[in-house]
Amino acid sequence: MGTTHYLWTFLVGLLCVPVVKATPISVTTINCAEGSDLTLGSVDEEYEGDVEFLTQIPTDRTVRLEANSFPDHLDFLELAYNPGSPNATVRTKKALDADVLKQTGGELWYSVFCETGEMANKRKLRLNDVNDNPPIFQDRIYTKTISEIYAVNTEVIRVKAEDADISIFNNRITYSILAPEPADFQIRSDGAILLQGPLNYNIIQNYSFIVEARDNGNLSDTANVQIEITDFDNLNPYFSHSLYQATIVENQEGPFQSIQPEAIKAQDGDTGINVAVVYAITSVSPSKYLSNFNIEANSGVISVVTGLDREETPTVTLNIKASQQDNSLKTAETVVTVTIEDTNDNAPKFDQTSYYAELLENSPKDTVVFRATVTDLDVDGFVGTLRIIPETEPFSISLDGTVRVKSPADLDREVGGNFNFQIEARENDPPNHIVTADVNVTLLDENDNSPIFGSSKYEGKVFKNQTVGMYITQVEAADPDEGVNGQVKYSIEFGNLERYFNIDENTGEIKLEKIIPLEENQVLQFSLYVTAKDEGRIPRSSAVLVEIKAPGDSNPQFLQSTYQGSIEEEKEPGETIVKVTFLAVNTEVPVTLNVLNHADLFAIDPTGVFTSMVKLDYETQSNYSVQISISDGTSSDESTVVVKVVDVNDNSPVFAVSSVTLPVPEDTDLGANLTAVTATDADDGFNGELRYSLQGGEGKFAIDPRMGMVSLAGLLDRETKAELKLEVVAQDQGRPAHSATATLIIQVSDVNDNAPSFSKTEYEVEVFETETVGTTLTTLTAVDPDEGANSAITFSIIHQEPPSIPLAFELDTSTGVLRLAQVLDYGSVKVYKLYVQAADGGTPPLFGNGSVVVRVKDVNNKPPRFSAERYDVAVSENLASGATIVTLDVTDEDEGGFSNGFFIFASDTFNINRQGVVSLMNNVTLDRETRNNYILQVVAVDQPKDGLSATAQLNITVQDYNDNTPQFPALPDPILIPEGNYSDKTPGEVYHILATDSDIGSNGEVTISISSSTALFRFREDGMLLAVGSLDRETTDTYELVIVATDNGTPQRQNLTSIRVRVTDVNDNAPVFSAKTYTKNVLVKDAKLGDVLVTLSATDKDEDVNALITYSFPSGGSSYLALNNDTGKVTVASDLSEITEDTVLQLDVMAKDNGLPPLYSTAVVQIFLHTISLEMGVNFENSSYMFSILENEPEGTVVGTVKATSGTTMFGITYVLTTHTDLFSVDAHGALTARQMLDKEKEEWYILELEALDSRTPPSSAVTMVKVHVEDVNEAPDFKEQIYKSRIFSVAPYKYPVVQVQATDVDSADSGRLEYSLTERSPSFDVERSTGQVYVVSAAGLEGKITALQVTATDPKGLHATAIVEVDVQGCASNDVVVISLNQPTNDVERKVLEVQASLGRALGWTVTVIGISSTNGGAVAIQKTWIAPMTYVSFIAVDGEVIPAEDVRNKLHSEASTVRAELKQLFGTGVEHLVVEETASPSSDQVTVTALGVLFGLSLLGLVAMVTITVIKYRRVKAEKDPYQENFDIDRHAEAYKNNDVMTSVRGPKQNKTTLQAEPDCEREQRNSNCDNSHISSV
Repeated sequence: MGTTHYLWTFLVGLLCVPVVKATPISVTTINCAEGSDLTLGSVDEEYEGDVEFLTQIPTDRTVRLEANSFPDHLDFLELAYNPGSPNATVRTKKALDADVLKQTGGELWYSVFCETGEMANKRKLRLNDVNDNPPIFQDRIYTKTISEIYAVNTEVIRVKAEDADISIFNNRITYSILAPEPADFQIRSDGAILLQGPLNYNIIQNYSFIVEARDNGNLSDTANVQIEITDFDNLNPYFSHSLYQATIVENQEGPFQSIQPEAIKAQDGDTGINVAVVYAITSVSPSKYLSNFNIEANSGVISVVTGLDREETPTVTLNIKASQQDNSLKTAETVVTVTIEDTNDNAPKFDQTSYYAELLENSPKDTVVFRATVTDLDVDGFVGTLRIIPETEPFSISLDGTVRVKSPADLDREVGGNFNFQIEARENDPPNHIVTADVNVTLLDENDNSPIFGSSKYEGKVFKNQTVGMYITQVEAADPDEGVNGQVKYSIEFGNLERYFNIDENTGEIKLEKIIPLEENQVLQFSLYVTAKDEGRIPRSSAVLVEIKAPGDSNPQFLQSTYQGSIEEEKEPGETIVKVTFLAVNTEVPVTLNVLNHADLFAIDPTGVFTSMVKLDYETQSNYSVQISISDGTSSDESTVVVKVVDVNDNSPVFAVSSVTLPVPEDTDLGANLTAVTATDADDGFNGELRYSLQGGEGKFAIDPRMGMVSLAGLLDRETKAELKLEVVAQDQGRPAHSATATLIIQVSDVNDNAPSFSKTEYEVEVFETETVGTTLTTLTAVDPDEGANSAITFSIIHQEPPSIPLAFELDTSTGVLRLAQVLDYGSVKVYKLYVQAADGGTPPLFGNGSVVVRVKDVNNKPPRFSAERYDVAVSENLASGATIVTLDVTDEDEGGFSNGFFIFASDTFNINRQGVVSLMNNVTLDRETRNNYILQVVAVDQPKDGLSATAQLNITVQDYNDNTPQFPALPDPILIPEGNYSDKTPGEVYHILATDSDIGSNGEVTISISSSTALFRFREDGMLLAVGSLDRETTDTYELVIVATDNGTPQRQNLTSIRVRVTDVNDNAPVFSAKTYTKNVLVKDAKLGDVLVTLSATDKDEDVNALITYSFPSGGSSYLALNNDTGKVTVASDLSEITEDTVLQLDVMAKDNGLPPLYSTAVVQIFLHTISLEMGVNFENSSYMFSILENEPEGTVVGTVKATSGTTMFGITYVLTTHTDLFSVDAHGALTARQMLDKEKEEWYILELEALDSRTPPSSAVTMVKVHVEDVNEAPDFKEQIYKSRIFSVAPYKYPVVQVQATDVDSADSGRLEYSLTERSPSFDVERSTGQVYVVSAAGLEGKITALQVTATDPKGLHATAIVEVDVQGCASNDVVVISLNQPTNDVERKVLEVQASLGRALGWTVTVIGISSTNGGAVAIQKTWIAPMTYVSFIAVDGEVIPAEDVRNKLHSEASTVRAELKQLFGTGVEHLVVEETASPSSDQVTVTALGVLFGLSLLGLVAMVTITVIKYRRVKAEKDPYQENFDIDRHAEAYKNNDVMTSVRGPKQNKTTLQAEPDCEREQRNSNCDNSHISSV
C-alpha cells in the first residue's frame, strides 16, 4: 500500500510540471526598414519557453521589446538579445495565461522595435484556452427578504458567478440548487432564482440552500442563498382544537372546573403578525342557557354566571367564535361541550309516606314483608343505606328496599300482634340527606300451637264388676291459639280395635262402650292413643297414651317345657347358665321357683335365673337334666333344664421340624408357592383348629392361614439381599390360645436380571479435525451387579449420528477404548453422537445403552457471509432517534461463527453495533422531504486480527409520515336544500365539500363524515353531502351539523367545522280542515237569506303561496246555499219556506292551496233543515242489560245485543264500548262479543259502560250499563309440582310427616275442598285427606330403598290430578334414637327445630336430624329431675357417614354438656336447661324407647299395634288373688309385652300345648332379636 501511494504521487508530480519548450514557436526575420505585422500561430496557455526567434537583425541596429497596444502583455515576455547580434529571442517570463488577455480575445500582442527608424515589427500569438479556472460567485452569501404573498413564477434574487477562462466553451456556466433542494424555488440558467410555489409563513419562515455554478470542465463553485419570508395578514385565526370538553359542578358559578385538552385559545393564523383576537359566544344548545355563560373577550376564559341544574340538562354545547381585532370578518369557531357534574342537592324520597302490611305470624326468616322504593334525582339515583328504626324490631331492610323478617321468634301474635316502626334512607355522600317513612305491620294468627295435655300419660282400670257406660278416666288438653285454632276435639286414634271404649270429643271423658271378656292368667292391657286436635285450617294435634288394664284369674306356668344352657368346666359357683321364662300375675303370695333334682349342683332365683352352685368337670360329667318347678301355693307347674358342660383348651400346637432352609431363584413369580410348614394340635374342635402366620421376611412372603403354605408376596433381589429368615407361627383357636414357632430360611439364587450400566450416561470428547486415524479418544466403562457370566461385558457402537460408511470411530469390544477410524472435517460435521451399547454374557443377554458426543474443533478458513447481498429497508420519517432499523444477519462456518466479528460502516446518520443492528443515531431525525433514500456499504470482518470480510449494500427508504391536518374550503352559510322524502336509495345532494391534505399517499386521502348524531345526512365518497332521510321544513327547518375531515394516515389527523343546512319549503302539505264534517241544524221558519250557517276553516303547514287557501264546492253546490271562496263562510242563498219536511243538505267542500302543483283536501257540510223542532236525542231500549257467558268460551262468542234509537230516520246509530275494551267489543248492530276466553276464577262479574251516538254533528249520545256474569265451568285441580322428593329414616314412627303435597283448583273455593288420597294403597305410607300431608305408617323393611307413591287430588265434582312422591328411606335402628328434654314450651322448640338441629350438630360434631318433638315422654323413659316449667322432649339421631349408636351419642352429650348448654343458651336464652333421657332400669330398655317415641309424637306403627292389641287381648292371662290395682299389675312395665314377638307368639294355654324352645346364649339372642334379656316375662 505504501509503495503504490508514492508511485501515484510521483506520477501526479510529473503531470503538474510546466511544459518548457526549447524550440521557438516561430522563426521570423525582422524588418527594421518597414516594420511588419505577423501572426505567429498558436500555443496552449501555460506555455513557457521561446516564443519567437528573430533573425537578420542589422548589426548596426539594436532592437527592443515594446508593447503592442497592451502594455500588460509584456508581463509575460522578455527579449534575449545581445547588441550587435543578428539574432534575438522573445521568450516567456512566466507561463502564458490567455485568461488575462480578455481584450485581445486571448492573443498575446507585442512589438519588436528597431531603434533606428523606430519601425515596429508587430506580433500576435494566439493562446489556446485551457479550462483551468473554476466559476467564482461574486458573493459567498445572497440574502433576500420577501413577503409570503410573493407572486409565483417571478424572480426572487439573482446569483452571479464568473469564469476566468477566456473561451466561451470553458467559461460557460450552468447554475443549480444542491440537494436538499427546496420545492418552492428553482434557478434559471442565468442565475435567476424563481418562486415556483405559494409561500406560507406559518410553515416555513426562511429558506437556506446552496447554489452551484459549474463550467463545462466540471469545475464549480458554491454560494449560500438565504431567503427570509415575512408574514402577511391573509389567514383567519384558528383555535388549537376544534372541540373542547369542559366540566363544572351544578349550581356552581365561575370558571370551568376543568377543560380538556387544554385551555381555550385562538390565535391569528398569520403567526408572524399575530393580531390579537376577540372571543364571543355565538350560540348555546339548548338555547335557553345562553344567558348562563359569559366569555372574557380578550382571554377566552368562559365563566358560568348562573348556576346550572344537572337534573334539567346534563350537558350544554357552546359555539365559540374568535375574531381578529383589526378585521372582524376574519374569524374561527370551535365547540365547547360542557358536562355538568352532579352534586348531592336532592334528598331521597320514598314512594309512600307510610306503609301498611299484614304478615302471618311465625313467618320464616327472610320472608318478604313489602318493598319500599327509594328514588333520588341525583346521578346514580339513591346511593346510601337503609335501616329499621329502632333496630330492635324483628325486621331487616336490604339495599333494594325489601323489608324481610329478621327474627322469626319475635313474630308471635300471642305475645304482640302489631309492630310500628320507621324505615330510614340515609345518603352516603354529604350532606347525607335523611328521610323516613312510617311502617305498620299487623300479625295474622297462625295455627302454631298444638294442644297440650295436662299429663304425660293417663291410666284407667276395668275390674270384674264392669258396666257399660262406666267412667274410666278423662284426658284434658289446652290450646293457646284463638278462634277455631284453639278449639280442641278429642278422638281415639288407635288401640280401640274391639271398640270397648269411647271418648267424648268435647270433654275428653273415656267410658266403657261394651263389656270386656276377662281371661284367666292374663292382665288385658289396652293402650289407647288419644289425639287432641284443634280446628285450624291445617289442624295441629298432640297425642297421649291412655293405658287401661283389665286383670283376670292367675295360674302360674313355664312358657317352655324344656330349657337348654351351657357352662364351661371349672367355672366358679354362681355362674348364670340360663334364664327361664314363665307366666304369672303378682299376688299377695309371690310365686316360688325350686330345683327338684341336682339341688346340690344348681339353683334358681325368683326371677328365673338358673345358676351353678359348684365347679363342674367336663371329664366327670358333660350333661345334666335338671327338673324345676313354679308354684303360687295353689297352682304349680314343672319344666326341665338341660345343662351342657363345655370343654376348655389345654394343648399347644407342635411343628414336625423346627427349622427349614429353602433355595429360591430371585425371579420367582409373585404368588408362587414355595413350601408348606405345618404343625399339629392334640385338642379337638376350635381348640385343635390351627391358624398360621409369618414374622419377618420384610413383607416379601405370605402364608395360607389354614394350610401353612408359604408363597412369594414381594419381588426378590439377590443383589439387595441374598438370604431372608422367617418365623412361622401356628396358633390354635382355643381360649386362651396356644401357639408354636418354626424357622424358615430363604436363600435367594442369582438370575441375569441386571443390565450393564455405563459409568456415564453420556461421554463428551473434543478432537481436532487434523487428528490422525487410530488416535485414542476415550475409554468407556460399564458395570453389571450380577455374578459370573451374567456380569461379563462386551462393548459396541450401535449407531452413529450423522451416519457414515464406514463409521468414523471404532470401539474395542472388550476394553471399551474409543479410537478415530476416519479423517474428520469440521466443515462437514461439527458434532458426532455415538450410541453405544454394553451387553452382558447372560442368557438371554441384557443390554445397557449410553452415548458419546464427539465435538470436532475447527480452524478459521472461511470468510463471513451476509444473509443477503442487499438489504432493502423502509422506515418512517418520524422514526425515533436511536431506534433500531434492521439487523444484518452474518454467518461464519468457522467455529464460533461471527461472534468475534465487527462491522465497518461510514454514515453520519446511522449506527451499527457488533450484533449487526443498524439504528438511527441519537439526536438525529429523518426528514423524507429532505432525503428519502440512503445507500450504504457495510463490511463485516470476522475477527480483529487477520480477519476475513464480506460486503453488503444497505438501501434505506424513508417513508412519509402523516403530519398535516386536512383543511376545509370556505363554505356558504347556510347551505340550502328543498324539503323532501329522501332516502339512501334516493338521496338529495346538498353541497359538495372537498377537503384537502398536503400529505401524500393515504396520508393525503381525506374522508369527510358527520360527527353530530343524525340519521338524515351522510357524505358520499366524493365529498358530496347527501340528505338520506325525510326532511320536513314544517318539523325542522335548520340543522346544525359538525363535520369531520379525517385523513387515512396513521395516526389519523382530523379537522372539525360546523355547517348549517336550511330546508326550503316545498308544497308538500295539503290544507287540513278543522273538522271532517261541518253540521248545522236549521229550523226552516227561522232561516233568513244571508244567514251564516257554518264557517269552513282549513290550515296549511306550508308557507307563503303554498299556504294560501281557496274554498269551493267541487261537485256543485245547492240552490239553498252559497260559499265564500276566501273566507269559507256557508250562507243561506234562497228562501227556505218552500221546504215542508225534514231535509238533509250534504255537500262536499274542497280547500285548495296555491302551490305548484296545488294540493287540496275535502270535507262534508251537512245542513239539517227541520220543519218542526230541533229537540231530538238517542235512547237505549233498556236502561241496563244483564248477560251471562260460560268461562273458557272461544273468542268471538256473542254475549248479548243492545239497541238504541235516535228518534228520526235522518241519523244513524253507532255503538262504542268505553270500558273493558281488551275483553269485549261491540259491532254496528249492538252485538256484544268476547274478544278472548274469560276465566271465572280471575273475575266473575264485569260491569261494562256502552255508549250510543247518532250521526248528527255534534252527535247526540246515550249511555247504558251492561252486567256480564262469567259462569263457572269445572276445571281439574293442578299440583304445584309433579314430583316431590323426601328423605326419612327407617325409625320414623307412625304419622311421621314425610312431605306435604299441595294442589290448587282454579274453580272458586274448591282448592280448600280438595281431597287427597294414594292412587294405590301402601302398607308403609298414607296421606291426610284434607291437608295432603304424606306420613309414615311403617317404614320397617324399606331401609336403603326409594319408594314411589302416586298421590291423587280430587275436587268435589270428581276431576282429579296426580303427582309422584319419592321417599328415600335410610336405615337406622330404633335403639339409635336419643331423647333429650328441654325446659322450653313445645311450640317454641317446634319453631326452632332447624336451629336446634344445627346447635346440637355443632356441639357434637355430627349431623343431627330431629325426628320428633313432644310435650310428653309417655312414661317410657326415666327422668332424673322434675321441673315445674314446661318440658319438651326432642328425639333425634346423629349421623357421621352412618348412624351413630345411641349409647355413643349419650356419652358425648354428657362429655360435651357445657358445649351443648352454650349452644342452647344462644338459641333459647340464659334460663335453658337440658337433660339426657336415659333408658329405664327395666331390663327391656329398647322396648321402652319405642314406646317413648310413640308417645312423643302421639303416633306409632299402626299395623304393629293392631297385631299386638289382638294378641294381648287373646292370650294374656293372669291369676289375680289380691289387690287388683297397683300392686299386682306392675304398671311401670306396661310396654314390655309389645316388643318380644317370640314370647307373644309362643304363649299357649294349657300345659299340654307347650312347645319346646331352645334357650339361647345371651350374645346370640341379642344379635337375632336386639334383646338380650327375656326375664321381663316374669312381670306380666
